[in-house]
Amino acid sequence: MTCHIPFKALALLLLSGLITGCATPTPYDYTAFKQSKPASIVVLPPINKSPDIKASYSLLSHVTLPLAEAGYYVLPVALVDETFKQNGLMNADEMHMAPPAKLHEIFGADAALYIEVTQYGSSYKVISSEVVVAANAKLIDLRNGQLLWEGRALASTAENQNNSGGGLIGLLVTAAVNQIINTLSDRGHEVAGIASQRLLTANKPNGILHGPRAP
Repeated sequence: MTCHIPFKALALLLLSGLITGCATPTPYDYTAFKQSKPASIVVLPPINKSPDIKASYSLLSHVTLPLAEAGYYVLPVALVDETFKQNGLMNADEMHMAPPAKLHEIFGADAALYIEVTQYGSSYKVISSEVVVAANAKLIDLRNGQLLWEGRALASTAENQNNSGGGLIGLLVTAAVNQIINTLSDRGHEVAGIASQRLLTANKPNGILHGPRAP
C-alpha cells in the first residue's frame, strides 16, 4: 500500500526541519552563577581523554589568561598542581574526585574549574591533515558544591586550510606537509591556546560571566 503525503503537508514538514536546523542555542541559565558571585578560581589539572600525554598540561598552561581577562583571580596553576601532589594526589582523575569543601579549605577559592580534554593532536586522513583540540569545562562553587556554569569549545587548524586548488595530488602533498609541520612544531599547544580562549572568554553567548575584577 502506497502512502501519499499531500503537497502542503510535505511543505510544512520541510519548513519545520529548516526552522529546527536554524534554531539558536537555548540561553544558559546563569541564576546560580549570579547568586554565587565567585571572585577567585582554582583550576584543576584537566583530565585527559585523548591519546596524547601532553594534552592536560598543554591546555592548563593557557587557561589563566582568559580567566584573568574575564575578571577573576586565578590561583597559580603550577602551585595548585604541586599542592595536590604533595598531598598524594598524583593525577588529574584523583584531583577531580576531591570534595569541593576540601578544596575550599585548602585553597580558599570561591570556585573550581574542572576541565576535560576530549581531543588533542594531529590526525592524517589521506587527503587532509589537521590538529584538533576540544575540551569541556565546569565551574563549581566550592562553598556549596553547586554547578555555576559549563561549556565546551573546539579549535582546529583545518579552519584556515584552503584545499580548493591543485587537485588530488595537491591535496595529498598539502596533507603530507601539514602532517610534518604539525609533528615537528607541536601545533597542538598552539591550537590549545585558541581552544582555551574560546572556552573561557567572557561576554560571548552561553560563555562564562565576567568576574568582579573585569574592567
